Amino acid sequence: MKIAIGCDHAGFQLKEIIKAKLINEKFDVEDFGTFDEGSVDYPDYAFYVGKAITTNQCQRGILVCGTGIGIGIAANKIPGIRAALCHNVFSAQASREHNDANILTMGARIIDEKLALEIVEIWLKTEFAGGRHQSRIEKIRAIEDMMAVERAEELAEIYAEKGKTAKEKKIKTLTKSE
Repeated sequence: MKIAIGCDHAGFQLKEIIKAKLINEKFDVEDFGTFDEGSVDYPDYAFYVGKAITTNQCQRGILVCGTGIGIGIAANKIPGIRAALCHNVFSAQASREHNDANILTMGARIIDEKLALEIVEIWLKTEFAGGRHQSRIEKIRAIEDMMAVERAEELAEIYAEKGKTAKEKKIKTLTKSE
Protein backbone atom coordinates (compact mmCIF):
# COMPACT_ATOMS: atom_id res chain seq x y z
CA MET A 1 0.00 0.00 0.00
CA LYS A 2 1.31 3.43 -0.93
CA ILE A 3 0.72 6.12 1.69
CA ALA A 4 0.69 9.85 0.95
CA ILE A 5 1.79 11.94 3.91
CA GLY A 6 1.80 15.68 4.49
CA CYS A 7 1.74 18.34 7.16
CA ASP A 8 2.08 21.99 7.96
CA HIS A 9 4.85 23.45 10.14
CA ALA A 10 3.08 22.49 13.38
CA GLY A 11 2.82 18.86 12.29
CA PHE A 12 6.31 18.52 10.84
CA GLN A 13 7.97 16.69 13.75
CA LEU A 14 5.13 14.21 14.18
CA LYS A 15 4.93 13.63 10.42
CA GLU A 16 8.61 12.72 10.39
CA ILE A 17 8.13 10.23 13.22
CA ILE A 18 5.14 8.64 11.47
CA LYS A 19 6.98 8.52 8.15
CA ALA A 20 10.00 6.79 9.70
CA LYS A 21 7.74 4.18 11.30
CA LEU A 22 5.90 3.53 8.03
CA ILE A 23 9.13 3.16 6.07
CA ASN A 24 10.50 0.85 8.76
CA GLU A 25 7.35 -1.28 8.34
CA LYS A 26 7.99 -1.44 4.57
CA PHE A 27 5.16 0.84 3.47
CA ASP A 28 5.74 2.82 0.29
CA VAL A 29 5.53 6.45 1.49
CA GLU A 30 5.26 9.58 -0.62
CA ASP A 31 6.00 12.70 1.41
CA PHE A 32 4.32 15.83 0.05
CA GLY A 33 5.87 18.10 2.69
CA THR A 34 6.33 20.39 4.36
CA PHE A 35 9.98 19.60 4.90
CA ASP A 36 10.85 21.88 7.83
CA GLU A 37 9.21 23.95 10.56
CA GLY A 38 9.00 27.17 8.54
CA SER A 39 5.49 28.61 8.49
CA VAL A 40 3.32 27.27 5.65
CA ASP A 41 -0.38 27.05 4.81
CA TYR A 42 -1.97 23.67 5.59
CA PRO A 43 -4.51 23.76 2.69
CA ASP A 44 -1.63 23.34 0.23
CA TYR A 45 -0.54 20.03 1.79
CA ALA A 46 -4.11 18.82 2.18
CA PHE A 47 -4.54 19.41 -1.54
CA TYR A 48 -1.35 17.55 -2.51
CA VAL A 49 -2.20 14.51 -0.42
CA GLY A 50 -5.87 14.54 -1.39
CA LYS A 51 -5.01 14.77 -5.08
CA ALA A 52 -2.64 11.80 -4.73
CA ILE A 53 -5.53 9.78 -3.33
CA THR A 54 -8.14 10.81 -5.90
CA THR A 55 -5.77 10.12 -8.80
CA ASN A 56 -4.84 6.69 -7.37
CA GLN A 57 -1.20 7.69 -7.04
CA CYS A 58 -1.55 6.58 -3.39
CA GLN A 59 -4.15 4.42 -1.66
CA ARG A 60 -4.37 6.27 1.65
CA GLY A 61 -3.14 9.50 3.18
CA ILE A 62 -2.06 10.87 6.54
CA LEU A 63 -2.13 14.59 7.31
CA VAL A 64 -0.88 16.35 10.44
CA CYS A 65 -1.29 19.96 11.57
CA GLY A 66 -1.51 21.55 15.01
CA THR A 67 -5.01 20.27 15.76
CA GLY A 68 -5.78 18.11 12.74
CA ILE A 69 -8.89 20.21 12.19
CA GLY A 70 -7.87 22.73 9.53
CA ILE A 71 -5.96 20.28 7.38
CA GLY A 72 -8.91 17.87 7.52
CA ILE A 73 -11.41 20.57 6.56
CA ALA A 74 -9.25 21.47 3.57
CA ALA A 75 -8.83 17.84 2.49
CA ASN A 76 -12.57 17.21 2.70
CA LYS A 77 -13.17 19.91 0.09
CA ILE A 78 -11.74 17.52 -2.51
CA PRO A 79 -14.47 15.31 -4.00
CA GLY A 80 -13.79 11.68 -3.14
CA ILE A 81 -11.85 12.44 0.01
CA ARG A 82 -13.12 11.22 3.34
CA ALA A 83 -10.64 12.66 5.82
CA ALA A 84 -11.21 11.65 9.44
CA LEU A 85 -9.81 13.48 12.45
CA CYS A 86 -8.77 10.83 14.96
CA HIS A 87 -7.30 11.41 18.40
CA ASN A 88 -7.96 7.93 19.77
CA VAL A 89 -7.77 4.35 18.56
CA PHE A 90 -11.54 3.80 18.58
CA SER A 91 -12.23 6.70 16.20
CA ALA A 92 -9.40 5.53 13.94
CA GLN A 93 -10.88 2.06 13.69
CA ALA A 94 -14.45 3.33 13.23
CA SER A 95 -13.37 5.83 10.57
CA ARG A 96 -12.10 2.95 8.43
CA GLU A 97 -14.77 0.33 9.24
CA HIS A 98 -17.79 2.60 8.98
CA ASN A 99 -16.71 5.57 6.87
CA ASP A 100 -14.04 4.12 4.57
CA ALA A 101 -11.86 7.12 5.48
CA ASN A 102 -9.06 7.46 2.96
CA ILE A 103 -7.17 10.18 4.85
CA LEU A 104 -6.32 10.20 8.55
CA THR A 105 -5.77 13.60 10.16
CA MET A 106 -4.21 14.20 13.55
CA GLY A 107 -3.18 17.13 15.69
CA ALA A 108 0.45 17.26 16.77
CA ARG A 109 -0.45 19.68 19.56
CA ILE A 110 -3.21 17.35 20.78
CA ILE A 111 -1.74 13.85 20.95
CA ASP A 112 1.66 12.43 21.80
CA GLU A 113 3.92 10.39 19.54
CA LYS A 114 3.06 7.01 21.10
CA LEU A 115 -0.69 7.47 20.67
CA ALA A 116 -0.25 8.84 17.15
CA LEU A 117 1.65 5.72 16.12
CA GLU A 118 -1.02 3.47 17.67
CA ILE A 119 -3.71 5.37 15.75
CA VAL A 120 -1.81 5.05 12.49
CA GLU A 121 -1.29 1.33 13.03
CA ILE A 122 -4.95 0.54 13.68
CA TRP A 123 -6.12 2.89 10.92
CA LEU A 124 -3.89 1.22 8.32
CA LYS A 125 -4.83 -2.33 9.21
CA THR A 126 -8.58 -1.77 9.54
CA GLU A 127 -10.64 -2.55 6.46
CA PHE A 128 -13.92 -0.99 5.40
CA ALA A 129 -16.81 -3.17 6.60
CA GLY A 130 -19.08 -2.37 3.65
CA GLY A 131 -22.60 -3.73 4.12
CA ARG A 132 -24.94 -1.18 5.65
CA HIS A 133 -22.13 1.38 5.61
CA GLN A 134 -21.75 1.22 1.82
CA SER A 135 -25.05 2.98 1.17
CA ARG A 136 -23.90 5.85 3.38
CA ILE A 137 -20.68 6.22 1.38
CA GLU A 138 -22.81 6.26 -1.78
CA LYS A 139 -24.93 9.05 -0.29
CA ILE A 140 -21.78 11.05 0.45
CA ARG A 141 -20.74 10.61 -3.20
CA ALA A 142 -24.21 11.70 -4.34
CA ILE A 143 -23.91 14.87 -2.24
CA GLU A 144 -20.51 15.59 -3.80
CA ASP A 145 -21.92 15.07 -7.29
CA MET A 146 -24.97 17.25 -6.64
CA MET A 147 -22.83 20.05 -5.22
CA ALA A 148 -20.41 19.81 -8.17
CA VAL A 149 -23.28 20.26 -10.62
CA GLU A 150 -24.65 23.23 -8.67
CA ARG A 151 -21.21 24.84 -8.51
CA ALA A 152 -20.65 24.26 -12.23
CA GLU A 153 -23.95 25.99 -12.98
CA GLU A 154 -22.99 28.95 -10.76
CA LEU A 155 -19.61 29.25 -12.48
CA ALA A 156 -21.20 29.05 -15.93
CA GLU A 157 -23.47 31.97 -15.01
CA ILE A 158 -20.54 34.00 -13.65
CA TYR A 159 -18.44 33.41 -16.77
CA ALA A 160 -21.38 34.12 -19.06
CA GLU A 161 -21.98 37.42 -17.26
CA LYS A 162 -18.28 38.33 -17.40
CA GLY A 163 -18.19 37.49 -21.10
CA LYS A 164 -21.26 39.64 -21.70
CA THR A 165 -19.70 42.55 -19.82
CA ALA A 166 -16.45 42.23 -21.78
CA LYS A 167 -18.37 42.24 -25.10
CA GLU A 168 -20.37 45.29 -24.03
CA LYS A 169 -17.15 47.16 -23.14
CA LYS A 170 -15.63 46.23 -26.50
CA ILE A 171 -18.72 47.45 -28.35
CA LYS A 172 -18.68 50.74 -26.41
CA THR A 173 -14.98 51.16 -27.18
CA LEU A 174 -15.54 50.47 -30.89
CA THR A 175 -18.51 52.86 -31.14
CA LYS A 176 -16.58 55.64 -29.37
CA SER A 177 -13.67 55.37 -31.76
CA GLU A 178 -15.89 55.66 -34.88
